[in-house]
Amino acid sequence: MKTRRRILAYLVLIMFIVALAACASTSKKESTGEYVDDSVITTKVKSLLAEDDFLKSFQISVETYKGTVQLSGFVNSRQAVDKANQIAYSVKGVKSVKNDLIVK
Repeated sequence: MKTRRRILAYLVLIMFIVALAACASTSKKESTGEYVDDSVITTKVKSLLAEDDFLKSFQISVETYKGTVQLSGFVNSRQAVDKANQIAYSVKGVKSVKNDLIVK
């Protein structure tokens, strides 16, 4: 009986350790917390771009990975590129911005 309990306790401990390791981040994979943080940043940047009278007419794509925001799409002027960059940097939690907007 005691042996079964020990084996069960070890199995539970191993499952717990595996679960913790699965949630940890790696250089190529975000942790659960980072994913949630990045989702919040993406949502905030998108809403600020949509609220801006100058930029709301453009289709600007926003993606975030580990605090780095990537902007992509087409705009009509260099001023729009700079404004979008400024808005992205204004969001709390943004570490850097990769601005891939193209002026057509």
